[in-house]
Amino acid sequence: MDKIKKILVANRGEIALRIIRSAKELDIPTVAVFSKADEKSSHVAFADEAWCIGPSSPAESYLNIPAILTVAELSGANAIHPGYGFLAENEEFARICEDSNIKFIGPSYQLLGLMGNKSQARKTMKKANVPIVPGSSGNVETFQELQKTVKSIGYPVIIKAASGGGGKGMRIVRSEKELEKKYNMAKNEARNSFKDESVYVEKYIESPHHIEVQILGDNYGNLIHLGERDCSIQRKHQKIIEESPSPKLSDEKRKKILGSAMKAAKTIKYNSVGTIEFIVDKDLNYYFMEMNTRIQVEHTVSEERADMDLLSKQIRIANGEKLKIKQENVHFSGHVIEVRINAEDPVNNFMPSPGLIKNVHFPGGYGVRIDTFIFPGYNVPPYYDSMIAKLIVRGENRSQTIKRLNRALDEFWIDGIRTNINFLKEIINTKAFLKGEYNTHFVEEFLSGT
Repeated sequence: MDKIKKILVANRGEIALRIIRSAKELDIPTVAVFSKADEKSSHVAFADEAWCIGPSSPAESYLNIPAILTVAELSGANAIHPGYGFLAENEEFARICEDSNIKFIGPSYQLLGLMGNKSQARKTMKKANVPIVPGSSGNVETFQELQKTVKSIGYPVIIKAASGGGGKGMRIVRSEKELEKKYNMAKNEARNSFKDESVYVEKYIESPHHIEVQILGDNYGNLIHLGERDCSIQRKHQKIIEESPSPKLSDEKRKKILGSAMKAAKTIKYNSVGTIEFIVDKDLNYYFMEMNTRIQVEHTVSEERADMDLLSKQIRIANGEKLKIKQENVHFSGHVIEVRINAEDPVNNFMPSPGLIKNVHFPGGYGVRIDTFIFPGYNVPPYYDSMIAKLIVRGENRSQTIKRLNRALDEFWIDGIRTNINFLKEIINTKAFLKGEYNTHFVEEFLSGT
């Protein structure tokens, strides 16, 4: 395939702007696509050219494969970067790009298919001797098969959509009497969310930590990791705070998890940026959960700690370049925490808060980074994810980083809409967070007062 001459950015918001910035530094022109709701968004202003691809709804714009490919052809873009979300892990889209002689900046469509199906990914990791959570060997096709599997592993269990993500098609079951009802609920939600009702079942790990490892591989067998991130502070399975290194792991356990992540990536010959995700129980037993075959929202945490531009590396790898850095040359420094700033009202059950931003003040100073696309006068649309900014803070150690994060959140204000800034401050100043003693249930327990 030809070298990348122009990149179409098939996304919006901060990640679209992030891609455009890295491409510009590589002297590669960019094409923005946008919905009518995003006509005045930052990624439209800063790309070399911009094309409207449809109405406000994602289905008619950012998920509209024919419209995106038409713009690629008309604009002369011979590469597409999908960012995260939308079409980032869409096997069909990646295959169509390849068939159209357009470089999909990410892993091959075969890898997307392999790791995108969660039950197939479990099988693959089991063969590679990477620990997996006890559960079904693949999809459970009938309720009777589900009953048999659950009997062998015991309650509680969690039923998950095979093509799932973001907490969709997921149900926790604690007893036999609710098994059939939640099985049907999971299948229905999976069908509605992913057009695939396939589900599988795993043992449900109580009070877990969510640990993920950033992976970067090329097309020549070179592979490195950029350490782990602890993403356990979540609300309804959506991450809101991420940090590295994890305060949960011992050095010995960290080394084992990083080794398993590398083994997993080597097994499938991974050739882009990606994340191997693990669930860690209270006794520090860890199990493969899934692989995200794309750049992630929280990639910035690894970038800051390892001082490496992951987007630039990803584009270079897609362009056929070798990964020149070896694992022994990856150096980690300090402690990094990222918080997601969302347009939502925590006081009103986290109701989305779209609308006009009248004014905004971003924090600054040493060790503070803002990735955002908002500005005074920007109108936050109601059609997309509520995240409007990421605040990434780095310090010499965790204590200093939390202090710096407090200072930065104090400086961060947005006038005109509701945000979760004050809620984030409350979270990071709890005794549990300060001690690093939290798990994936922390936010719901905090909100319930338990």
